[in-house]
Amino acid sequence: MKQQGAHPEDTEGTPDASSRPDTAEEPDGAHRDVAHIDEVEGDEPLLPARVHRPSDLMRLVGGLLAVVVLLAIAAFAHGTTSGLEQDINKGTGQAPDLLIKIAGLASSIAILLVPVAFAIERLIKRDGLRIADGVLAAVLAHGVTLATDLWVARAAPDSIQDALTQPSPGDIHALTDPVHGYLAPVIAYMTAVGMSRRPRWRAVLWVVLLLDAFSMLVTGYTTPFSIILTVLIGWTVAYGTLYAVGSPNVRPTGRTLMAGLRTVGFRPVTASREEAADAAESGDRGRRYFVTLEDGPPLDVTVVDREQQAQGFFYRAWRNLALRGFATRRSLQSLRQALEQEALLAYAAIAAGANAPKLIATSELGPDAVMLVYEHTGGHTLDSLADEEITDDLLRDTWHQVKALQSRRIAHRRLVGDAILVDRSGTVILTDLRGGEIAAGDLLLRMDISQLLVTLGLRVGAERAVASALSVLGPDAVADCLPMLQPIALSRSTRATLRRLARERAEREREAVLEASRHSRPARGHDADESRPAVLDKAGKKAVRAEQRAEKRAIDEAIEEAREEDLLSQIRHEVLRIRPQAPVEPARLERVRPRTLISLIAGAIGAYFLLTQLTHIEFGPLISNAEWGWVAAAMLFSALSYVAAAMALLGFVPERVPFLRTVAAQVAGSFVKIVAPAAVGGVALNTRFLQRAGVRPGLAVASVGASQLFGLGCHILMLLAFGYLTGTEKTPSLSPSRTVIGGLLTVAVLVLVVTSVPFLRKFVVTRVRSLFAGVVPRMLDVLQRPQKLITGIGGMLLLTACFVMCLDASVRAFGDESTSVSIASVAVVFLAGNALGSAAPTPGGVGAVEATLTVGLIAVGLPSEVAAPAVLLFRLLTLWLPVLPGWLAFNHLTRKAAL
Repeated sequence: MKQQGAHPEDTEGTPDASSRPDTAEEPDGAHRDVAHIDEVEGDEPLLPARVHRPSDLMRLVGGLLAVVVLLAIAAFAHGTTSGLEQDINKGTGQAPDLLIKIAGLASSIAILLVPVAFAIERLIKRDGLRIADGVLAAVLAHGVTLATDLWVARAAPDSIQDALTQPSPGDIHALTDPVHGYLAPVIAYMTAVGMSRRPRWRAVLWVVLLLDAFSMLVTGYTTPFSIILTVLIGWTVAYGTLYAVGSPNVRPTGRTLMAGLRTVGFRPVTASREEAADAAESGDRGRRYFVTLEDGPPLDVTVVDREQQAQGFFYRAWRNLALRGFATRRSLQSLRQALEQEALLAYAAIAAGANAPKLIATSELGPDAVMLVYEHTGGHTLDSLADEEITDDLLRDTWHQVKALQSRRIAHRRLVGDAILVDRSGTVILTDLRGGEIAAGDLLLRMDISQLLVTLGLRVGAERAVASALSVLGPDAVADCLPMLQPIALSRSTRATLRRLARERAEREREAVLEASRHSRPARGHDADESRPAVLDKAGKKAVRAEQRAEKRAIDEAIEEAREEDLLSQIRHEVLRIRPQAPVEPARLERVRPRTLISLIAGAIGAYFLLTQLTHIEFGPLISNAEWGWVAAAMLFSALSYVAAAMALLGFVPERVPFLRTVAAQVAGSFVKIVAPAAVGGVALNTRFLQRAGVRPGLAVASVGASQLFGLGCHILMLLAFGYLTGTEKTPSLSPSRTVIGGLLTVAVLVLVVTSVPFLRKFVVTRVRSLFAGVVPRMLDVLQRPQKLITGIGGMLLLTACFVMCLDASVRAFGDESTSVSIASVAVVFLAGNALGSAAPTPGGVGAVEATLTVGLIAVGLPSEVAAPAVLLFRLLTLWLPVLPGWLAFNHLTRKAAL
């Protein structure tokens, strides 16, 4: 079925492998009928006019990193940059004056004429969109150069200014421009319009750039770092513009494909594009076409272009960095390398005796694409087969194909369901060999076995998958793959499937727990609760405790019955039944774990913030003017706050959790909050700690949520109460301050706005509903244990009191009786600063909290010379000094598997 559209070769038909016609079933006259078609058309979806190329994003990121590295070198290697400038000036100073003048004149003329000439050439060829992209990139680059010049002149360090500027030859009191305002836009324009992809224009471009750089360096109007920065800015802005607005789509269409097929001796009639089932993982494996011919069986054609090659680059780069002993294919591959690798693997697989698509031709499709032509296989993928069609013979045939590959040390690297094809005769064919490996090591071969075990286990269960592997490979080969049976060694789509199944198992366990909880207390309904006396005697308390124990036993039994093993554990148990001595400890495949990387980055960020804060402190006046008795009191209150934080958390956890370890977790939180926003880091750490302590994940989240909800309520109430007291301190009529009234009115206006805007109202209702779905039942459990509730609320009040007293002691350490303020005023200042710190996106609220506390203390009557050092001492005791103990506690709890 053809669709007439913007392109005659584009249609909507997207058949998959299971819908292809088999040549054996085609009527005899089918080819004779289509042979009379005068115009050959490609059958594929409409291609977008513009595409956001991953390669442009990669170049944008590369350009930004290069700019950062250049500025870092200029900032920290001042001696090297000065020596380099002297050497260049010494070398260029020997150039003849006539050559310098000719180079300057030629570059000045060419820098204007070359872009205009290329624009005229593009307009003649009706390619005005490229010119528009180039003009937009030039305008943006000019804006970036102006901003950079302003930053270097007013805010940049002196070392960067010295590296990018020098005294102007015409005026020794003026400096040269850090970035050339006319050269960066020209570079951005030339890059955006694609001059670098045309050899002749590219040569002219480089000649112009070199001439201009030479003339500017010799005459003393620039520095080497200024020229490099100018080129990088133009280059980066150009690729950022191209990625933002999209580039014209030059991917080969069906018509281009069939023209290429004619060049290698085929006579195509139609080309139908296949849509990949998993675009996220298979987007870099090329576009696939089903092609019918005038005379002969149909073909399967794979087209690979540069844009598809760039897809998945960052994922592959991370895998290459993080995994030890093996890696994915090279992150950056040329089209020629990709073509040669896939062709080599196709020939090697067939030579090994495996069933694989037969490669019969290869060819280029212009400068940016290649094609690989295979004999048509037909059939259905394993993912598309019904469960009853996956027989034991089919499973064994699949393992035979893998065994044939492994006999010649060939690793497939992607044995997932859509890479296993079953033709109409029931023969298994392994496809998608492009990402494989020749002369693979034992690690990769064992990973293939573990991947296929999981792939088959997802369809037929662990028992049948393991039994079929044992019958073909033998017990030893299957047992050797157990250390590879871990998520990191599996494909991305398989990991996603396992995570989805894990969520479904957790949901089933949660439903079983809720059902058991409902059935375990049928007699404890509303009426029973009302009839129970407010003060129970000893027998009544025993009955309540017996009911609670019975409920706990019922929940534990329900959890035990609903608990399901994950697929990887099931496969391990099946293999261990045959080989009990098989190694089961997972192999260490990760060179760099995400947690290790996060810890290193967090430590670096924390050290940076700490050093930047400490460098601005004058310790002499602080030490000489401080009253050390109050400093010691502030330190005591700061240390006591961790005990209070542990009480505030455990008060909402009915389960038994070690108190001292909880205190250590709160100390570890002082390290976490320095590298993450305070409202995020503490919640994540406490949730993780409770899960490691044996609390079920859903209940751990609910406990932390209940603690946060109660804390928010207490915070608001205390802020209003202390604000009222602050406003009435010097007012006999006890009238509240105008600030409190204004704050209440502001909150009321915000509530009205949220409730009147549908989008905001839906957002708030959704969040509140999800909060009450998990937190409120947890609160009801806590309310049945008054001691826990008292501990939680008392811990929250004590925590706030500790911080308020710490800030008050810090104020008294630098003030006297004449500069003292009331404890209520200090409490209001702290509560306001803490709220702003939780909302600020900076780690630990750095910057926002200091500014709020300082301004607040000054507003309540404290002199600035007392407020500033008091806030500094408070933040040192509560934020910066606990970082080292927090880091030690974090690592200790991590080693003890408590985090």
